Amino acid sequence: MGSVNRVILVGNIGRDAQVRFTPGGDRAVANFSVATSEFRGGGGGERQERTEWHNVDLWGKPDRITKLGGWLLKGKQVYVEGKIQTDEYTDKDGVKRKSVKISADKVEFVGGRGGDSGGEGGGSYGGSRRDSYDGGEQAPPVDEFGADDIPF
Repeated sequence: MGSVNRVILVGNIGRDAQVRFTPGGDRAVANFSVATSEFRGGGGGERQERTEWHNVDLWGKPDRITKLGGWLLKGKQVYVEGKIQTDEYTDKDGVKRKSVKISADKVEFVGGRGGDSGGEGGGSYGGSRRDSYDGGEQAPPVDEFGADDIPF
């Protein structure tokens, strides 16, 4: 049997997306975080909330990612589909570290559009309560970036 690396998250954006471009300018990435929460029963009948933070990268064409990046704002609820990606790197002190992120290939805005998030942008847009962007593109190989371009 084969293997599957697939992630689905529904949560709130924790910080406004940062949009960056490859050196050639032909690809862009929106980096943002998503918080997911779960509630568990604690001792004595109290409910405890546990929040997990997920770093997300969404790759695509510069014009689409730039437009979408303006919508990926702190507090907005999103549905994210993608895969888990672990990167290993050596920090400035020579210590080997690992970074886990979600490499998204689909982002949908969930719930009302509220505020000024309406307008053109993410994919199948047209007054629905769920708007999406299906990047349909894979992230470029890591070697397309220099050391200063790595986001950690």
